[in-house]
Amino acid sequence: MKVEPITQPIPSISTQQMIEVDRLMIEGYGIQLIQMMENAGGNLAELSRRMLDGDVRSKRIAILCGGGNNGGGGMVAARRLHNWGAQVQLHVVTDPARLKGVPAQQWSILNSMGIENHAEINLEDNDLIIDAMIGYGLTGSPRGATAEWIIKANASGKPILALDTPSGLDTTTGIPGNPCLRAAATMTLALPKTGLVSEKASPYVGELYLADISVPPQLYEKLSIEIPAIFIHDTIIKIRKNETDVKEVT
Repeated sequence: MKVEPITQPIPSISTQQMIEVDRLMIEGYGIQLIQMMENAGGNLAELSRRMLDGDVRSKRIAILCGGGNNGGGGMVAARRLHNWGAQVQLHVVTDPARLKGVPAQQWSILNSMGIENHAEINLEDNDLIIDAMIGYGLTGSPRGATAEWIIKANASGKPILALDTPSGLDTTTGIPGNPCLRAAATMTLALPKTGLVSEKASPYVGELYLADISVPPQLYEKLSIEIPAIFIHDTIIKIRKNETDVKEVT
């Protein structure tokens, strides 16, 4: 099937606007966090499969998860990839006993499947690294164990796929923290964040993809954001700067 290019510009939004999108999803439309997380993690697993030539059987995939909702999305991807035959090694950069809410529920599911938390992972032995440590809410530079794993991932020489944003990048300004993960590809959610499409962020974002988490068009209308029919052919699209215009919503 031939996929026609999107001829209208795709708007980008600030971090504060994305917070409002998430709030309205839950409070205005009853689309719960666990549903959004399943959509995000499912698309993340699918993009991982595409990056590994369409078959993850026996492929080694390291998944680095934070303690928040971004980490929960990584756990969903871990479950899907495990089901598809990948050799998944997962590391949670915080104490799993401290997880709360939906991420804790996702962790419980993984535990029941026998997917454990690996205290140490030799990242160089993997075919792909998934970064699900920090989402769009970052302020300041990463610290502690998260910073250590960013440095390890960057030094591994392996391709890295980041969920929503490379860990350490400010999604509004595009300014990298110290350290900041350098991804081969980033799969952001709903709409691109302004920082991800800035030139200064390009070395950290890599190829930029956009994934559908089922935001109703009516929600964007309430925020006066005009969007084209982005996901009519696929739940994941690639944003190419020389083919797809991206404009900032003010």
